[in-house]
Amino acid sequence: MIRFDNSYARMPQGFFARVSPSPVRSPDLLAFNDALAERLGLDGQALRQGDGVSILAGNAVPDGADPIAQAYAGHQFGGFVPQLGDGRAVLLGEVVAPDGTRFDLQLKGSGPTPFSRNGDGRAWMGPVLREYLVSEFMAAMNVPTTRALAAVKTGDTVWRQEGGLPGAVLTRVAASHIRVGTFQYFAVRDRPEALASLTDYVIQRHYPDATGPLDLLNKVVERQADTIADWMSLGFIHGVMNTDNMAISGETIDYGPCAFMDVYHPDTVFSSIDQNGRYAWAQQPQVAVWNLAQFATCLIPLMGDQDQAVEDATRVVHSFGPLYQAAWQKRFGAKLGIEGAPNQTLIERLLTMMAEQRADFTRVFDGLNNGTARDEFTQRDVFDAWHREWQALSPDLAAMKLVNPVRIPRNHRVADAIASAVAGDMGPFDRLFDAVTHPYRQRDDWDDLSHAPLQSEVVRATFCGT
Repeated sequence: MIRFDNSYARMPQGFFARVSPSPVRSPDLLAFNDALAERLGLDGQALRQGDGVSILAGNAVPDGADPIAQAYAGHQFGGFVPQLGDGRAVLLGEVVAPDGTRFDLQLKGSGPTPFSRNGDGRAWMGPVLREYLVSEFMAAMNVPTTRALAAVKTGDTVWRQEGGLPGAVLTRVAASHIRVGTFQYFAVRDRPEALASLTDYVIQRHYPDATGPLDLLNKVVERQADTIADWMSLGFIHGVMNTDNMAISGETIDYGPCAFMDVYHPDTVFSSIDQNGRYAWAQQPQVAVWNLAQFATCLIPLMGDQDQAVEDATRVVHSFGPLYQAAWQKRFGAKLGIEGAPNQTLIERLLTMMAEQRADFTRVFDGLNNGTARDEFTQRDVFDAWHREWQALSPDLAAMKLVNPVRIPRNHRVADAIASAVAGDMGPFDRLFDAVTHPYRQRDDWDDLSHAPLQSEVVRATFCGT
C-alpha cells in the first residue's frame, strides 16, 4: 500500500524517539486528497477504505513504516526552549514519489510522545481542517508548503479550554520536517558531530549542490526570502514564526493560528497568543532574518576559523534583505501587471491608501482586473488619481489574472466550514476546499466565497488548538 524508505530513522541516536501512534476509538475519514496521493504514487482507493483509514488514524502501522517523533528545540516568541520535539505527531516514514522526490508522511494529532511535555498529543477537528484547507490553498498558489493527504475523525473527545471537542488526525506531507530548531537542539547540547551529521543529511536531501555549511546557509536564506515574499503577496499571516516552525526546506509549516487579512493593515495580528504583535504581517520578514541568524549560529562551529565564520555567516544572513526586497517587488509588481517597471513607490502608495481606507487586500488586487477595485475605497478620488498613474504604465491584465486569486480561505468561511463539520455536515468544507484549490476560477456559485465578511462575521482571533 505504501512503499517506505526511511532515511531519517537511520540517523544517529538522539535525533528522535521511536514511538507508535496511539489508536483511536472510531476512525472515520473526513477528507482525502486523491490528487496528492497520485503525486506520491500511493493507492488512494486502498487508503480510503478500512485498513487504509486505520493507518491514517494511527490504529495500524503499515509494513515498512518506522514511526518516530523527531527531536528539536526552538525560540518561542523569542524565549529559548532547549527541548521541544514532536509532542503530538509521529513521522510514519518517507515515501519516494514516481519522479524520485522524497516526502515525509506524518500523522499529526496521533497521541503522546516522549516530547509531549504533559500534553495529550491529540488535535481537535478545527485545527486539522484549517491546516488542510489553508495548506492546500497555498499549494494551489505555488507557495512552498507542507501538504494535507487526509483528515480522519477519531471518535474521541479532546479536552481544551473551551471544553470537549471532536478529535481528529491530519496526515501531513512534507519535503521534510527538519527545522531551524532541529539544529538548535544539537547546538545547545554542544554536539558538533550531530550537527555535522544533520548538515550532511540536509545537504544530501534538500540542497545537493551546496558545497558546505556556509553554502547551505546561503541556500536556505534564498529559499526563505522567496517563501516570505509569497506570504506577503497573499496577505498571509503565519502567526507562530518560532524557530521550531521554520522549515529548512523553505516550506511553510505548522498552520496553527494562521490567517489571511480581509481589511489590509500592515500591523494585522490574528493569533490569540501573539499579544505584542511579534508576528504581525509586516514583521514577518524581520522575524525570518532573526530565525535565520539562529540557524547561522548553529552552523558556525562547522565552518573552520571562527572569526572568519562569524563574518561570513553574518554577511549571508544580511543578504536576506536585498533578496527579499527583490522577491517582494517581483511579486507585487506581478500583482499589478507591471513587473519590471519602476514600481516600488506605486506599490507602496497603493498599500498605504488601502490601509488608510480599510480596503480589502484580496478584492483590491482582483478588482484591478475586473474594474471593481474602486468600490473597495472610501476616498475614490484619491484612488482614481493612483489608478490613472497605474494605467499609464499599460499593465498586463492577462498576466495579473494568473497571480491574483479570486478567493482565499477567508477566516469566517473557514470558521463556518469547521462549525458545520463538527455538527456532522462536511458539505461546506468540501465546497470551500474545491473553491480555494481553484483560486483563479470564476464560478457564479462560488461568488459568495469571495465576499468580504460582514461586520458580524469578522474573525478577530485565531487559535493554535493545542
